[in-house]
Amino acid sequence: MAMANQVLFLTLRVFSATGGLEKVCKVVCKALDELNTEGLMGNIKTLSMYDGRHDADNRYIPADKFRGYGKKKFAFTFDSIFNGLRSDIVVISHINLISIAYIIKLLRPKTKIVLFAHGIEIWGPLSGWRKKMLHKCDLIMPVSKFTKNKMQEQYNLPETKFNVLNNCIDPYLEKVNGKGKNASLQKVYGFTSDNIVLLTLTRLSSKELYKGYDHVLISISNLKDTFPQLKYLVVGRYDDIEKQRLDTIIEQYSLQQYVVFTGYVPDEQLEDHYKLADIYVMPSKKEGFGIVFIEAMNYGLPVIAGNKDGSADALCDGKLGILVNPDDQMEIDQAIEKIIRDREKYLPNREYLMECFSYDTYKNRLQKILNSLTTVLFFLNLYLQFELPVTAAGKQALSLL
Repeated sequence: MAMANQVLFLTLRVFSATGGLEKVCKVVCKALDELNTEGLMGNIKTLSMYDGRHDADNRYIPADKFRGYGKKKFAFTFDSIFNGLRSDIVVISHINLISIAYIIKLLRPKTKIVLFAHGIEIWGPLSGWRKKMLHKCDLIMPVSKFTKNKMQEQYNLPETKFNVLNNCIDPYLEKVNGKGKNASLQKVYGFTSDNIVLLTLTRLSSKELYKGYDHVLISISNLKDTFPQLKYLVVGRYDDIEKQRLDTIIEQYSLQQYVVFTGYVPDEQLEDHYKLADIYVMPSKKEGFGIVFIEAMNYGLPVIAGNKDGSADALCDGKLGILVNPDDQMEIDQAIEKIIRDREKYLPNREYLMECFSYDTYKNRLQKILNSLTTVLFFLNLYLQFELPVTAAGKQALSLL
């Protein structure tokens, strides 16, 4: 049943920065717009606090359905509340927008509030007022079972409050093809055709020491005598403090000839960097989901990830790659060696990958989740407008809305 409900999507940033959260928001924009166009969802409007007015990418959302406020927080907040009071469903992309959603809920209680929950931003501990607001959400969509479980433990939220929605592969990400490694890029980084290239793509921050790339450096040290053709390509921005820490490790283990830090690489060049690699490895332990894992598998790379966070969802609990204890150096070493010795065995099953993480799978799942809310709204409005008789059980259910 298609419901003509107003849906408002509030986000911090979509198009003016690159990162996991922004990738999620792009896909949400596209999915909501297509569901609206297909008549499967009501009218959609997206407001973004930090994007500029002209930042919208028409591949994901038409400009007339998107408004960026260029960091004008007061204008964004006022318009969000104004539009929220005229919406049936308000979807917020981040916990930092919870206060706006809470005001909308107070002024219009029948509006359904939906929160995306990603990772460390929501695991807590949250302040007392944010906890109270969190409990007022009608639905929380964690990106992984791990995030859901952390939230349940931290905030005593009921199972019925959650519906896990795993992230997906961007529909505009190039599909894996037969093209080989970019020879000119190999030359830039000093790689040869017989090198075995390990890849990690992440931001290197002295404030986020949980990605596991330092363990990979030690793995290189432990394995380089057996596999002297090993190289480690680390792609992503880094701060000076973290780079200095990693340079100290590299010097300690004499790894200068084995490791390359690229710094920031634009999105349009990432494909060639993925294709330079033979193995993607990031044994993290605080990953909300890890879009980089499914991107790496999209390009046909075997993947090694940590088993203590949302990475397990991205690897389908080990069906699509190797999960390791991120605190066990030997286990990380052994996983890398296994793939080097029999890479074909650990190549991801593309059919299963797309079954789990394609854009179409994501859009269909999002539709079902939001339509479950619009169905409730439909019958609630019917009851309120026509005072239809309902059973005792029905009245109890309505009282929870």
